[in-house]
Amino acid sequence: MKILFIGDIVGEPGRKSVARQVPRLVGQRGVDLVIGNAENAAGGFGITPDIARELFKAGLHVLTSGNHIWDKKEIIDYIREEPRLLRPANYPEEAPGHGSVVVTTTSGEKVGVMQLMGRVDMPTVDCPFRVGRRVLETLRREAGTIIVDMHAEATSEKMAMGWYLDGEVSGVFGTHTHVQTADERILPKGTAYLTDIGMTGPVDSVIGIKKEIAIEKFLTQMPRRFEVASGPCVFSAVLLEVDTAVGKAVSIDRLRILD
Repeated sequence: MKILFIGDIVGEPGRKSVARQVPRLVGQRGVDLVIGNAENAAGGFGITPDIARELFKAGLHVLTSGNHIWDKKEIIDYIREEPRLLRPANYPEEAPGHGSVVVTTTSGEKVGVMQLMGRVDMPTVDCPFRVGRRVLETLRREAGTIIVDMHAEATSEKMAMGWYLDGEVSGVFGTHTHVQTADERILPKGTAYLTDIGMTGPVDSVIGIKKEIAIEKFLTQMPRRFEVASGPCVFSAVLLEVDTAVGKAVSIDRLRILD
């Protein structure tokens, strides 16, 4: 089975890149399941119900998120009703929505997807390691293939999660920094790993934001309203092949397509 996981989708440019690239990659590479981090899909901050529907229509099966999931208030009712849009599992149980989901591919294979969020320089949440272990036990009852989105700032925290879950999940992939790393590998016990998938959005930018605005903020330390940049895009993703008989990774390809 082949799974395509798209890095942080930023604003309308990122969504348009997804709409262009996903059908092509699904057809050319024989992709069975498409996951995308969509917490920045609405103008760079949050996601709305209409945008979630747009991404599902573009071919994504599961949307992950992170610390920006609550930026658009209208998402709160929607996330209660749409299990394929995830919020971090280590938010308090009282938070709306779900931190994991099991979906079925067109070939009938079941895949579990789990969303976790780190704690280093991030909002205060429960321990992603302990929560991840509990969620994993539940997902295993339904799915042999399990993918984890580790949404975190610190590379060390993401790496620790990869080693912690090595051999127990099919892949651990980092999101949040919008900068793709070049350390893709299959860990010794069969878990595919990449510290950060990167960003799908405007390439001539500062992590998707207009570069002039970002530079001025750094120079002046004054608050500025961030705006998503325009122009050519980069489509960042990881393509994973899994042996579904054992739930272990067979191959991992890092994708960076100038779109």
